[in-house]
Amino acid sequence: MFQDISIDELLDLKSKGEITLIDVRSPSEYKDATIPGSLNIPLFNDEERAEVGTIYKQTSPQAAKERGLEIFSAKLPAFIKDFAQIEGKKAVFCWRGGMRSRTSATVLDLMGIKAYRLEGGYRTYRNWVVEKLNSFDLKPKVYVLNGNTGSGKTTILHRLRKKGYPAIDLEGMANHRGSIFGQMGLKPHNQKTFDALLFQDLERFQSSPYILIEGESKRIGKVLLPDFLVEKKEQGIQLFIDMPIEERITHILEDYQPWNHREECIEAFDRIKRRIHTPIAKQIEEDLEAENFRAAVGLLLEFYYDPLYERSANQYPEDLKVTLKVKNVDEAVEAVLDQVGVKQS
Repeated sequence: MFQDISIDELLDLKSKGEITLIDVRSPSEYKDATIPGSLNIPLFNDEERAEVGTIYKQTSPQAAKERGLEIFSAKLPAFIKDFAQIEGKKAVFCWRGGMRSRTSATVLDLMGIKAYRLEGGYRTYRNWVVEKLNSFDLKPKVYVLNGNTGSGKTTILHRLRKKGYPAIDLEGMANHRGSIFGQMGLKPHNQKTFDALLFQDLERFQSSPYILIEGESKRIGKVLLPDFLVEKKEQGIQLFIDMPIEERITHILEDYQPWNHREECIEAFDRIKRRIHTPIAKQIEEDLEAENFRAAVGLLLEFYYDPLYERSANQYPEDLKVTLKVKNVDEAVEAVLDQVGVKQS
């Protein structure tokens, strides 16, 4: 018989790399939100789940169980084979620790494959994350990367993290770049996914002397930062990256690749063009239509984003602000490390 496991026991084993988590919900549920690092071996695909759910509501629970058993029986050999290839301890979960995870764990046990079942399923994990974030006391000192749009702040964070420094990419967790054009080519994450990724990093770096984050607003795309992180960010040391505009334009073009998202660009610009002096807005619109993207980006920076940035930068007291005048991202990485007291070799 399979054994249930609590969320605390499960995450303790996960942190030690001693267990593999398998989400047996449908692919769309898994894509919507899951426990970070989990695999997806679904009991039913999206269409099968919808069919069983309809039978449950319109006919009876018993009829739904019978149809579910019929569907699952046909895919049982492949299901078992997928699990047999996973070495070591395993745990399965569904939405609330109900029929799908119980069926999976039972069948696996009958085939000689031991798998725990998470008590309460994904819902228990989600509640656990919310509770932890609501009571989180962030210990490390915070350094905040600020700078005009296109200064390469996310790239700087990625470079630092790759080198082993405690850098947290909030935009990456939100899967949104944080501007009106921020979701071009991306599918923004929901709050559940963002919270799970955020807590994972915060816990990981809790014993570090400092963390590095980007100067984001409370909302990034579809998600909101927790209040404690917003407060800690406002109290942190504000590092302002001062980089030449031509370098910034190049970064934006490389990152957003507007030539692949021309219509999205025009639609996004429509939402802000009334805030820009009419002749300039008309020129930007013409440049976007003509795919003259470098010129359009330059005008957007000069007449929209840079003035916005200047106003927001003035909100911080001078004793918290440090300006790093650099030519490119390489120099910026070195300058940031100098500020946090780490010299590059």
